[in-house]
Amino acid sequence: MKYFVTVNGKPHEVEVVERLGKLKVSVDGRELGLDYQEVDNLGQVALLEGNRSFGVSIEGDEHQVTASIAGHLYSVEIEDERERAAHAAERESQKGGGTVKSIMPGVVVKLLVKEGDTVEKGQPLLILEAMKMQNEIAAPSAGLVKALHVREKEAVASGAKLITLAAAE
Repeated sequence: MKYFVTVNGKPHEVEVVERLGKLKVSVDGRELGLDYQEVDNLGQVALLEGNRSFGVSIEGDEHQVTASIAGHLYSVEIEDERERAAHAAERESQKGGGTVKSIMPGVVVKLLVKEGDTVEKGQPLLILEAMKMQNEIAAPSAGLVKALHVREKEAVASGAKLITLAAAE
């Protein structure tokens, strides 16, 4: 899993892969030879790197933590790949306009708008059936339906273009 981590304001890409009970950790593309042990269930961790060991005290949640190592305090913000994509989509939607894409593979059951329609933020645009469930795909922002990229009963892949919206004027 890839994480986007900001430590005291400085961004880093961290990749963590677990294989056979061992963690492989890379920071900014550089693999670290780290091993760790949880000391207790209160956020105390022992980090081992070669012949060196570090006691780390961690407080916070899965998105923001404060870590203390040898008396030095680090503020850490954590975002995984999915959260980063969701937050980017949310930021993009605030701008208005753009392409609405499928978030999962499925079949377009019904189109609820046509080209030239004006839509409000949150208005259903189409119904997508995935895993026997019907999901309303809503407009991420107000706008004008500029183009429909799908037809009813059409199968779509995850990430497929569904509808293009022009920003509301």
